[in-house]
Amino acid sequence: MSALFHFESLLLTLLLMICTCSYIRAVAPSLIDRNKEGFLGVFFKSARIGERLSPYVAIACVTMAVRRLISDS
Repeated sequence: MSALFHFESLLLTLLLMICTCSYIRAVAPSLIDRNKEGFLGVFFKSARIGERLSPYVAIACVTMAVRRLISDS
């Protein structure tokens, strides 16, 4: 089943995108900052969310990791 139609997989995909964009912006800001508008602006906005809400994103990542460990066992 597609990750977009399963709610838990959708959340996991969004969290991974936010964390990846935040990391890329920290390492190479020019890659993310040059695309602030249009379709690629989603990555800029994801990086901003990851920077500004980092404690909440971290808690969500840990929660999803625990859920994945428990549900896979």
